[in-house]
Amino acid sequence: MTDPAPETQERPASLARHPARIVTRPVMRFQERIYLIEVWHGLVITSRHFFVNLWRHTRRAIGLVARAGAVTIQYPDDPAVVAKRGRTRHRLMKREDGTPRCVACMMCETVCPAKCIKIVAEESPDVMIEKRAKIFDIDMGLCVFCGYCVEACPEDAIRMDTGQVEMSSFNRQDMVWNMQELLGNKKKDPAANVPRL
Repeated sequence: MTDPAPETQERPASLARHPARIVTRPVMRFQERIYLIEVWHGLVITSRHFFVNLWRHTRRAIGLVARAGAVTIQYPDDPAVVAKRGRTRHRLMKREDGTPRCVACMMCETVCPAKCIKIVAEESPDVMIEKRAKIFDIDMGLCVFCGYCVEACPEDAIRMDTGQVEMSSFNRQDMVWNMQELLGNKKKDPAANVPRL
């Protein structure tokens, strides 16, 4: 059964005041519907890449000057290359006197879509600062690294520029980074909780 032409279809009442037109889906031919030809095209492309790269690597291996083939990055041996503007692990910034810049305004906690930031505020001993963070935890297991917390912070207290992307651990508790670890005062050591076999 085919859809009627766009001119003959009735538009919903909600679209009556908007200049819009209904777009019909293109009709698939028989060979596109059974997918066999499309699968064959994909196999041809993959095989071509494989054999071209195999030929290039073989020529370089025997000493012939040739264009290098595609190389898979050997991740554990070669460190991850992260873009300069990439969003990596969070860090909290310090003032000149070494205290955290965070004034516990709760902006980052509020804007976080994953709700992975937990802040508990307390009064600050400095009369120029109304309050400060008593507890500042980020659950990296929940974080989606969107960067909203960095953009929302009015004090530039949190940044995502450490370049660290390797944050695996053996349990969920090790994925929670507290304020001292985010400030760099305490080193995070997930290997301390490695299960013994």
